[in-house]
Amino acid sequence: MRLRNVPGSREALAQSPCVVQADPELAGRWAQSVWKNDHPIHLEIGTGKGRFLMQMAALHPEIDYLGVELQASVLIRAVQKAEQDPLPNLRFLCADALNLETLFASGEADRIYLNFSDPWPKDRHAKRRLTSPRFLALYDHLLAPDGQLEFKTDNQALFDYSLETLPSCGWDLTAVTRDLHRDPVLGEGNVMTEY
Repeated sequence: MRLRNVPGSREALAQSPCVVQADPELAGRWAQSVWKNDHPIHLEIGTGKGRFLMQMAALHPEIDYLGVELQASVLIRAVQKAEQDPLPNLRFLCADALNLETLFASGEADRIYLNFSDPWPKDRHAKRRLTSPRFLALYDHLLAPDGQLEFKTDNQALFDYSLETLPSCGWDLTAVTRDLHRDPVLGEGNVMTEY
């Protein structure tokens, strides 16, 4: 599927109070500079239209949420919704996730969500998968020592790839289910995404 360009999306994002501009000076200072508190920070990589993060931010005002999306034409939809009903603990960032290492200090995030990411099904594109070793190394940098990575997918091949890759890169799997909505532990409090 080809992504449609939304004219003026980059300009609108640059003007929005819901959007943080990528600035390496924020590394180590996100909570104090952006939210002016000391709440835990949760990131969603590939936030898409933002439904999941907006619901999480509304449910958990004691947590600061940052939605990271590469495509301005996708992120603008989330930002437009957030501007209609602003939440003080929700911000967005239009950036390539691989650049997050320069924007965050080591251990600055408490949780990372990967919700229904592009599966990049061809073997030659495996390094683009958000659960590939290079991304897992990035998350290791971003997450606090007791931080967590939450991953959801409806793509069986990506799920199987991730189940193999995570442990081989030193990650402990604390919970795994093939039916999130029916799992009595994991399904409780599960916020739906657009998918």
